[in-house]
Amino acid sequence: MPPAIVRISPDVYCQHVPGLAEVLADAVAHGASVGFRAPFGPADAAAWWHTREAAVRDGSLHVWAVHGPGGIAGTVSLALEPKPNGRHRAEVLKLMVHSRERGRGLGRALLSTAEEAAAAAGRTLLLLDTATGSPAERLYETAGWTRYGIVPEYATDPGGTLEDCSFFRKRLEA
Repeated sequence: MPPAIVRISPDVYCQHVPGLAEVLADAVAHGASVGFRAPFGPADAAAWWHTREAAVRDGSLHVWAVHGPGGIAGTVSLALEPKPNGRHRAEVLKLMVHSRERGRGLGRALLSTAEEAAAAAGRTLLLLDTATGSPAERLYETAGWTRYGIVPEYATDPGGTLEDCSFFRKRLEA
C-alpha cells in the first residue's frame, strides 16, 4: 500500500518546514530547475518555505507531503488563483520527490492529489511549468497534461545554465 499523502494544515505547517526544506535542497542539489541556484542548502530552503506560510494560512496555497522512512519523501503545492476572473484555475507548484524515494510512483500520486483537490475546490483549469526534457515533463505528458508552449532560455538550472521551459495545462471536471 502506498504511503499516505497528507495536506499540511496551517497549524502544523512550521513543524514540517525542516522536512520540506530537505526535499527542496535535495532537488536543487540533483539539478532540478525549481527556481533556485547552487549553492542552496537546507537553511536556504527552510527560509524559502517560511515565506510561504502566510499563503498557507490564508488558504491560497495548499501544500501536501508524503512521508517515507527518512522523513518527508515528497511534496506538491497548489496555488489557487485569487483574482475574480481566474477563480476557475490553479497552478501546480514544487512537485518534488526526494532522490532516495524516486521510482516508486510518488510523483504521480502527488500530482493526482493536487488535481483531485483542485477539482474539489471547483477549479477546472490547472497550469504548471517545468524544464523541457526533464523527467517531470514526461510525467506530465503521461498524466494527460497538454503542453501549450515552450519558452527558450526561460530560466537557469541550479548551475546557472539557461534552459528551455515547457508550459502545461490540464482541464478538470467541475
